[in-house]
Order: sequence, then structure tokens, then C-alpha cells
Amino acid sequence: MIHMEKSKKERTAAGYLLSVFLLMAVLVFSLSFARSAAKRAGEERLNTLTEAVRRACVQCYAIEGRYPPSVEYLEEHYGISIDREKYYVFYDGWASNIMPDITIFPAEKS
Repeated sequence: MIHMEKSKKERTAAGYLLSVFLLMAVLVFSLSFARSAAKRAGEERLNTLTEAVRRACVQCYAIEGRYPPSVEYLEEHYGISIDREKYYVFYDGWASNIMPDITIFPAEKS
């Protein structure tokens, strides 16, 4: 019987460099994807909060015949919950029969 021995391929510096480069490329792509997903999720939370405040305003008008005087009123009577550490809410209601201007910004993290 003939016995053949397989020779081990020698690893070269170019092979190691290629492996390291591919690993770095995968890591960069993964981090980029994670940041993009986090940004989209933050934007979606902001849009959801804005729409919830607007819907609560319209619901208040439909039930009470007037728009709410403040965001705090919506929180107390209509179940709106706003994380004041994450969002700044600007609510400008100058007349009880006109839809107030509602602007919500994410709080800047230092």
C-alpha cells in the first residue's frame, strides 16, 4: 500500500494581511449598519411621539370641544407619556378652537 502524505500549505504574510483586511471590512460594515439602524429607530420614535401628541389633541377637541391648553394637560387626561430627558416639546396653542403648533425635537446628548 502506498502512503501519501499531504503537505501543509505554508501561510504567507499576504494571506494573513488579506484575512485581517477582510475581518476589518466586515467589522466596519457591521458598525455602519448598526448606526444606520439606530438612527432610523430614533427617527421612528420621534415620529411616533409627534403623531401620538397630535392624535391626542384631536381626540381632546372631539371630546371636549376645545384643544388642550398644554402638553401637561394631555399627559394628565389623555395618557400621553413624554420622556423629557430625550425630547423637547414645543406646544403653541393660542386659541382653543385652532389646532396648536406642535414641534418635538430630540434632546442633544453631550
